[in-house]
Amino acid sequence: MTSSPTLSLRRRRFALYALFLLPGLSMSAWVTRTPAVRDLLDASTAQMGLVLFGLSIGSMLGILSSGPLVMRLGTRPVVLAGSTLVVVALPTIALGASVGQPLLTAFGLALFGGGMGGGEVAMNVEGADVERLGGRSFLPSLHGCFSLGTVIGAVLGILANGAGFPVVPHLVATAAVGAGLLLWAMRAIPTGTGRVTAAERAAQAATPRPAIWKDLRLVCIGGVVLAMALAEGTANDWLPLIMVDGHGFGATMGSLVFALFAASMTIGRFSGGPIVERVGRSRVLLVSALFAATGLALIAYVDSQVVAVVAVVLWGLGASIGFPLALS
Repeated sequence: MTSSPTLSLRRRRFALYALFLLPGLSMSAWVTRTPAVRDLLDASTAQMGLVLFGLSIGSMLGILSSGPLVMRLGTRPVVLAGSTLVVVALPTIALGASVGQPLLTAFGLALFGGGMGGGEVAMNVEGADVERLGGRSFLPSLHGCFSLGTVIGAVLGILANGAGFPVVPHLVATAAVGAGLLLWAMRAIPTGTGRVTAAERAAQAATPRPAIWKDLRLVCIGGVVLAMALAEGTANDWLPLIMVDGHGFGATMGSLVFALFAASMTIGRFSGGPIVERVGRSRVLLVSALFAATGLALIAYVDSQVVAVVAVVLWGLGASIGFPLALS
């Protein structure tokens, strides 16, 4: 695999911070406005689930296609394509909601999921390369920037909900900010990172490899990645709606609870590196899983607004570090 260390690691770090901030900001803009979008579409909970299914399909396709694309093209074009899809998706979602078309909204979410799924895999490969070259932990703080973006986006969403600001200009303005971040950051992303040459691909194809499921350690790591991704993804899809429909919060308070979740994720990710170095990976993963599971169970089975708020903090702290820790 080739890598390009000629560009300043400092510039690459800041560029990756911006690139992770972009989907976090965009995700929060969408999540905090889901109750308003649901109302514009006049959709039931079941119908909204079908609309959100577009996000899941897009994410799955993006994740599955990103690995081969990175190996063939390198991280740069995959990061650019994925981030561009995220930017384009927000106006598409806004258009679908404004004209009351669930299918168009679902298509916009599929674009969003594909961009996030594919782009973030490539960005993690880029981040792992920077981590390797720098010789110190980088991925947890990188994912912390994604969470920081969700906090900023959630606060803006709260203000928009509270002021009665329309959904369409909110999402379009967020897309414009994202486009600016993307144009600035891509100048520092080198070409070639993660790319496998034709000779290397031929050598890999000729070399017999053991079945993945026979490597118990790898299977366990994959399970952790899947579980933590589901824990975070559930919040991104449903948390404001759960707070509004399931626990009786208003739309603005539902957005505020999501902001609390995002803040918990941010704190967990930025503080995760030192904690891991002091306590160890396995213990941190165990405690993270317990926190996330406890938070989810409390929200699902206890009908109390106070308990729901506490549970969201546990959920966010628990889901924060497991995914980047397993990747690194």
